Amino acid sequence: MRSTCITGLLFSTILFFPSCSQKQEPVDTDDTKIILYAEFMHEVNSFSPVLTTERDFKADHLFFGDEVVTSAAEEKKQLAGFLKAVKKHGKGRIRTIPLVQAKSMSGGPIDSTFYSAMKETILSGVREQEKVDGIYLSLHGAMGVEGMFDPEGDLLQELRALVGEDIPIAASFDLHASITRRREQAADILVGYHTNPHRDHFDTGYRTGSLLIRTVLDEIDPVMTVNKMRLLKGGGMNIDFLPPFRKIFRTMKKMERKDEVLSVSFFPVHIWIDEPELGYSTIAITNGNQELAQEMADSIAAMAWAVRDVPQPEGNSPEEAIGLARKKKLARMLGTTVFCDVSDAVGTGTPGESTWILKALLEHGSDLTSYITLRDEQATREAWKNEVGDEVTLMVGGKIDTAYNKTIPYSGVIIRKEETSFGKTLIIKHDGIHLVLSELPMASRYPSEFRDLGLSLWKADIVVVKNLFPFRYRYLLYNRKTFNIKTPGLSNIDPSGLKYEHIPRPIYPLDTIDSWRANELTGI
Repeated sequence: MRSTCITGLLFSTILFFPSCSQKQEPVDTDDTKIILYAEFMHEVNSFSPVLTTERDFKADHLFFGDEVVTSAAEEKKQLAGFLKAVKKHGKGRIRTIPLVQAKSMSGGPIDSTFYSAMKETILSGVREQEKVDGIYLSLHGAMGVEGMFDPEGDLLQELRALVGEDIPIAASFDLHASITRRREQAADILVGYHTNPHRDHFDTGYRTGSLLIRTVLDEIDPVMTVNKMRLLKGGGMNIDFLPPFRKIFRTMKKMERKDEVLSVSFFPVHIWIDEPELGYSTIAITNGNQELAQEMADSIAAMAWAVRDVPQPEGNSPEEAIGLARKKKLARMLGTTVFCDVSDAVGTGTPGESTWILKALLEHGSDLTSYITLRDEQATREAWKNEVGDEVTLMVGGKIDTAYNKTIPYSGVIIRKEETSFGKTLIIKHDGIHLVLSELPMASRYPSEFRDLGLSLWKADIVVVKNLFPFRYRYLLYNRKTFNIKTPGLSNIDPSGLKYEHIPRPIYPLDTIDSWRANELTGI
């Protein structure tokens, strides 16, 4: 039997192998059900020139075997929710075997060698078990890998081929997943978040785990319908608790109260994926009632299509936003203003090295107290040679994304330097500007990313964040006014400004079509 403690990482063979010698005890094959589980999460920006590598996963989460259990308990997200479902619904008859937890910040495509190694870790974990009764995967749904389309579909398909048609496979996805036919065919249960900004990671793992366990114990017979939509963008900001999506998510919850309905999911897709099956999806799972599943999935798709013309909120240029923030004196006294860097949103997979806002601050807002992050490995290492208190002049940003971005000079005094999960990290102060310079990109999803560096958000006039949604509730304590800053960049929220090569056409809003069903997606 295979050990559940895997810590050795041997890239010389492009595989992960267990490094612990202790074997598992034999299981009661007459009664105990064995469920293997893993988490492999990454959200791609297909237009980013930066590969996501092992280093990026190590900076976030990369754990094996029993380490996964410890991490899950600490993190309290999907895997913790799944394990809670095992405890509640397993009735003492379920034994779980953790394989791997691998997560990274959003970014360019994953290095294919690393992806292959992670996939083999999962497949070998299944292959080496004498008995497998179910598999749970926590996935993002918008993963990208160099040289291939739909890596999550590839992983699920390989698992299905390995275990055969009778072993249930369940996967949970981020709400921005790009669902494919290959995933539909390989999995029995696909479940998505019900919130955006995402707040139900634990609940999603719990809901998915509950369905899988009840299936393994022969308590339910899940049947699933997946709708692919000819819809790429629509519905304004796509916030679950604000119109127009509020009605959609409330309807989904009402649907799930029906006895036969097991799950309803809606996926307003991550638009920065250049793949042949890109588009919104709806999924409904019922207990043996295919007709009802189709009815539920169609209803949600129709609601999403009906609000496709609701526009995005207007944005501001950096210069406009600085001028408006300057006028918000009371807001700045009682908290801070937040600049959402819409066009360099690291949370969508951009490099995080845009200089447009920094340039505007230098020219128009250096008297205001501002915090802004910038990823630049070269400049960070150059500045690292100096000590706290030293003044440095650097050429920063614009070294990765040269199509939309420019390198600019920046001078300031180093007021802090330390090793963080983002690599070498420094704060370089120029008048009121606090530039947080790091080797790896920072999305600023949590206020703690600034607080841990000694920066008080109460003292800031402007805080620049590089994520589109999480800050909107995590910064509520401090944020008195949000400005959406639009500049040239790789996370353009207008699909017409993205250089797609592989997406299906026609698709709204790039093309004029009359129905989300129009010209069913060819070949999928």
